[in-house]
Order: sequence, then C-alpha cells, then structure tokens
Amino acid sequence: MVSRLTTAAIQTSLLTLHPGWSLNRKMDQIQRRFSFKNFHQVMAFANATAWISHQNDHHPEMRLTFDSCKVIYTTHSIQGLSALDFNCAKAVDALIQT
Repeated sequence: MVSRLTTAAIQTSLLTLHPGWSLNRKMDQIQRRFSFKNFHQVMAFANATAWISHQNDHHPEMRLTFDSCKVIYTTHSIQGLSALDFNCAKAVDALIQT
C-alpha cells in the first residue's frame, strides 16, 4: 500500500524537483505548467508523460492548450501525496532540458 507523506516529507521532496513545481494549499497536489512553441511539441510531451505514467501505473491530470501542458500529481487512493507523485514528477522533469 502507498503511504501518505508527512508535511515535512512533502516539503523536503518538493525541494528535489524543478522550482516550477508548486504545492496546493491543501498539500495534496503538486503541479507544474510546461510551455512549448507549438501544439506538436505539447502533444509529444503529453505522450511521453503518458508513457511515464503507464510505466509507473500512476496517472496525472493533464491540461493541454495549444502551447502548454499543466501536469498535476496526487495519489487519489490516499487523498494526498506519496513518494510516487514526486518520483513521477522527477521523471517528467527529465523530459525537459531546463
């Protein structure tokens, strides 16, 4: 079973991600908006993120526009954040050279 992270663990884990990731007020979601030059790049990124999600059996919410993709991670089964959310976020970060 996946364990819910403590507030201290969430704060520490957040520091390991790209600074573009943010934590919501309820401390149960992390999110980052990725910007691109065109819709083709958005879709390539979304498909790569989907592959990461499939490999980890952990699926984010994604909101796509013509030039951006917002990725939101939470672990629904525990109604909060788990290590899996941060591991997937790191993998998504690795798709982008920043």
